[in-house]
Amino acid sequence: MSESPRAEGLVGRGAKEGAELFRGWYQQLTEAPTRGEKSAYVFVMGSLAEILRVFDLHTVFPEINALQTAVRRVAAEYLNAAEDYGYSPDICGYVKADVAMQLRGGEHPMGRIPQPALAVYTNACNTYIKWAEIWERMYHIPIFTLDVPGTRAAGGQTWPGQAEFENDRQYVAAQLKELIALCEQVTGRPFDIDRLREVMGHANDMSRAWRRVLELNQSCPAPFNALTDGAVYLGVSNGFRGTPQGADYFARVVEEMEFKAAHHLGTVSAEKYRLVFVGAPCYPIFRRFNEMFTEHGGAFISSTYLWFASGGTDLGFQYDLRRPLESLAEGVLISVRHAMDSMFFQDRRLVEMVEPYQIDGIVYHPIKSCRTTSTGMADNRRAVLQACDVGSLFIESDMMDKRVVSEAQLKNRIDAFFEGLATRKLMADRAAA
Repeated sequence: MSESPRAEGLVGRGAKEGAELFRGWYQQLTEAPTRGEKSAYVFVMGSLAEILRVFDLHTVFPEINALQTAVRRVAAEYLNAAEDYGYSPDICGYVKADVAMQLRGGEHPMGRIPQPALAVYTNACNTYIKWAEIWERMYHIPIFTLDVPGTRAAGGQTWPGQAEFENDRQYVAAQLKELIALCEQVTGRPFDIDRLREVMGHANDMSRAWRRVLELNQSCPAPFNALTDGAVYLGVSNGFRGTPQGADYFARVVEEMEFKAAHHLGTVSAEKYRLVFVGAPCYPIFRRFNEMFTEHGGAFISSTYLWFASGGTDLGFQYDLRRPLESLAEGVLISVRHAMDSMFFQDRRLVEMVEPYQIDGIVYHPIKSCRTTSTGMADNRRAVLQACDVGSLFIESDMMDKRVVSEAQLKNRIDAFFEGLATRKLMADRAAA
């Protein structure tokens, strides 16, 4: 009985506070131009928030802005406007929604997005480069490409102490110095190394807590839904990276998840099947898409989206504040490389998760809008099924465009998937008897 008031205050707190933070974040972006504050357009895979915050530049994430239009069921307006302007139906839905938003003067369902003073992006996604060139043409702003060396082959990552890693780290470090010089030029403010240490300290706290949150979903039942709750956590992890508010938020999420794990409180009333989601979610029918799994007792324990859309911070990398610039280059290299690996070399990580997370099935979700995350999924699925005994589902829709989302077809495939999982469990129980 004594735990009831505490449960009432803790359970659901992360989702509620995350939504409040996010509304406040959009309000800050809306008001930034009137306060004479500048903004940088960045991406989730390598936002370089640690450096940008030193110069008090607001970070604007076009991917997050775009998906919000889909979640709030107005994406069609933006997609149609961009296609009328001349963009093909076949290209990334995020890009089209962003272009339409720019054409509408930053009008967005969460507020008004400010124009950029510069754009910073990595090579983690091939679309980033062409996307930033659109802003360059629209606003005549400087754009900065951070070229992060990726993994050369599956299992071929290099690590600190190896000569190849040191060469890559120095390559990244030299580019970070160029970015600092560009920020000084754009803002007219000098670089402050102590301010960088402060920002990196908050990023350390957030990364450490984020990793702990993900680990806690090994508990049965899972204390959070990787698809729905995870979307809130990802928003905060990107928008508030390097801030005391972000670090404090995730400390409170850890407290909530540890309480739920200790008291066996899950997100599904009767968890029967533990699932991993591969790819980007179906945002046009986001709630219903999740319900088609939860109504069968399916709980999403993790997703590759939590890996690559957090920029690789799920690793929990900790910066060495005694040597901030060198450590920042090291962390950016490891984290962004990991984000790319989460798209291109998923099979090894998925196989490693099956046993500790007690995974029953893996849901692969290729989408029309993003070839980067979707290409190779069929081969990935084949490799995972050869390596471990787990159920799998392959369904197609989109992250933005409801015109290619068929709820009826998705439901038929999902229902059949759970029938198969039920049969697998029955056969396993008989074999163990």
